[in-house]
Amino acid sequence: MEILGELWRASGLYNLGWGQAVMVGIGLLLIWLAIAKKFEPLLLLPIGFGGILANVPVVAIGGPDGFLGMIYTVGIATGIFPLLIFIGVGALTDFAPLLSNPKTAFLGAAAQIGIFGTVLGAMALSQYVGAVEFTLAEAAAIGIIGGADGPTAIFLSAHLAPELLGAITVAAYSYMALVPIIQPPIMRALTTQKERAIEMKQLRPVSRYEKVIFPILAVFLCLLFLPGAAPLVGALMFGNLLREAGVVDRLSRSAQNELINLVTILLGLAVGSKLAAEEFLRPETLGIFVLGAVAFSLGTAGGVILAKILNRITREPINPLIGAAGVSAVPMSARVVNQVGMEANPQNPLLMHAMGPNVAGVIGSAAAAGVFLTLVG
Repeated sequence: MEILGELWRASGLYNLGWGQAVMVGIGLLLIWLAIAKKFEPLLLLPIGFGGILANVPVVAIGGPDGFLGMIYTVGIATGIFPLLIFIGVGALTDFAPLLSNPKTAFLGAAAQIGIFGTVLGAMALSQYVGAVEFTLAEAAAIGIIGGADGPTAIFLSAHLAPELLGAITVAAYSYMALVPIIQPPIMRALTTQKERAIEMKQLRPVSRYEKVIFPILAVFLCLLFLPGAAPLVGALMFGNLLREAGVVDRLSRSAQNELINLVTILLGLAVGSKLAAEEFLRPETLGIFVLGAVAFSLGTAGGVILAKILNRITREPINPLIGAAGVSAVPMSARVVNQVGMEANPQNPLLMHAMGPNVAGVIGSAAAAGVFLTLVG
């Protein structure tokens, strides 16, 4: 009986706290969303499973010496996993729509207003709502959710606010998955039927020379003007150079497939290690989700509004819907823009036009992260 008593007291059921039970439920919810609803399954599934493991009683799987904790220390605390993901993203990205219509880069920049506006909102929330309190570094990490760029959010959170990494990552990928739900009402509210039906002329062909020069030039400009963003921009552009060089197809395919897939598995599990009950179940988590929604909405609105302004001062017509793709949820946001545009004018495909601000948004969110690392980190 004494042995049985010891086994009972060492069991997970005996030691399971209410907070751990709640987090196990949240982990199961993330897995359900990934499988049943297909919401960002590549990351929500491993994050959800990692969250369950992180809340196993008695055994500190998510601690520094645990299985998940060691993955976190090696890959996220050092910042290496998000950078490897960016190499894969660069290898998958075609910057031709941006090069063909360079002014769409302004739309990608305008969408970053959600990031900086939310930083101010987080600081105001800390000042006027006593239940939550964010430092400037934490506010910067939360604001990056507005860029709808998961790897950038993870990279910045790991450097500025590792204690909030779990909540920020789950919020970032949740809103990325909800792009088809969140963006269309904002786009319709800010545009007229006539504006949504504006037709844009076909993009010009982009030469191989331009595609090869672009990543090299982008890195040089980053080094000269914003070196804080060099890790993210450099990884992105290196991956893109592998794609466009035309002489390292094996490396390009590896970056697009084996590298990004393997790192995604480890990244998701490592993020899940930060879903331990004591780190996630805090008033700040609710504040992060509210601010994340505000950031994403502001980013969408900022791109649309600037597109409307550009449409008045440029010769070539711009459909303001493409400004919504300035958030860097590639390519989902561009597809949503195309869908809303086709509703207004079935003969007006906007997908390739929207890809310009979409890929510019990836660069813009990386640049914003570099600004925060320089000023706050």
